[in-house]
Amino acid sequence: MAADDALNLLTDLIAKAKKAGATAADAVLVDSASLSVAYRLGKPEKVERAESGDVGLRVFLGKRQAIVSSADRSALALDELVERAVAMARTVPEDPFCGLAEPQELAGTLPSLDICDPTEPAADLLVDWAHRAEDAARAVPGVTNSEGAEAGWGRSSVAMAASNGFVHSYQVSSGQIAAAVLAGDAAGGMERDYDYSSAVYFSDLRAPEEVGHSAGHRAVRRLGARKMKTARVPVVYDPRISNGLLSHLAGAINGAAIARGTSFLKDSLGSQILPEGVDVIDDPHRPRGLRSKPCDGEGLANRRRAIVDDGVLTTWILDLRSARQLSLSSTGHASRGTGSPPSPSVTNLWLAPGPVTVAEMIADIPRGFYVTELFGMGVNGVTGDYSRGASGFWIDGGELVFPVHEVTVAGNLKDMFRHMVAASDLVFRHGIDAPTIRIDGMTVAGA
Repeated sequence: MAADDALNLLTDLIAKAKKAGATAADAVLVDSASLSVAYRLGKPEKVERAESGDVGLRVFLGKRQAIVSSADRSALALDELVERAVAMARTVPEDPFCGLAEPQELAGTLPSLDICDPTEPAADLLVDWAHRAEDAARAVPGVTNSEGAEAGWGRSSVAMAASNGFVHSYQVSSGQIAAAVLAGDAAGGMERDYDYSSAVYFSDLRAPEEVGHSAGHRAVRRLGARKMKTARVPVVYDPRISNGLLSHLAGAINGAAIARGTSFLKDSLGSQILPEGVDVIDDPHRPRGLRSKPCDGEGLANRRRAIVDDGVLTTWILDLRSARQLSLSSTGHASRGTGSPPSPSVTNLWLAPGPVTVAEMIADIPRGFYVTELFGMGVNGVTGDYSRGASGFWIDGGELVFPVHEVTVAGNLKDMFRHMVAASDLVFRHGIDAPTIRIDGMTVAGA
């Protein structure tokens, strides 16, 4: 649906909701299209195209709110959508913190972020990329089987409108290439690994041969993995998984968790939570950023922030509701879907790179563990206790000496954050990104 048509549909929907008795309303429309292909063992496995669309309406009756969504945009279906939403709002309990932004709070001029690739890749191109990625992976000596390679593309059009006067639409796109293979055999043991690349513009993806070769090399170097005895040693997180630590930080400073009192950092605003000199940046306006957006899901202006500045936590991640609960102002971090109310969420979040190279970071570790993969979700958001299954490589004398599997890394996130050291190898690849990270004094539990 064209942007003007989508916005007209939403403003008409809001007008109908107010006529039906709503004191305020907002609406979101999302149209999505995607194309994906898979290639395995030298043969194409799938070529799929999908298109979907959804419209969501949120209505308010004073301090009561209800949300209804539908994929049907016929006039009759939209009338029923309004009727159901208003009827639901009459039956739910009051929420003193819900409500739209005041008109003066809304974003004015919105930035252009270059977050939509205007070119849709042809299916033949995606097949070719998947084929090349898998061929490169299978060509690595020691690779014995393949889970295949996939290439994909997607684009979404987002339109938002509200009775407070906010009206806006934008488009986002993404492309992906990935490969996963196995090395070894049943007699000597088999290992699996993968690699992938994602970007807003398809032309910004890593070459398929590079992704495939990396996947194959990663699988082969895991052969001969050993179990280790329990020890307290420095742990180094590979950039492929170090962003998980940043995700735990984002969850701990999410305004909803702070308002509930269910975060281990609930009393840490303005306090030193990371080492001095360490910064964490959130930037919704990063050009071609995977999580960039011109405004937040409630129509408020968003901007680049140092969430952690010189190790000090400077702000919570807030939408309007959590901000009202905490008697604060929204930080412009509301995220919104068609079937749920806004909630706080980070955008392009990253840990700033440090001054040392990875080699320098590892050089002075007599015994330690370099983690390349994590398993399970043993993280307690209330206490900060952290325990996850892991595999990677043992460090001896400042070098990676052999692969390790079937161990657990454990600690407490408060302590882990305070001892975090960042290397200089930051690459933007996920939307939430971190360089290689070293944390001393963690427990590696094994045999």
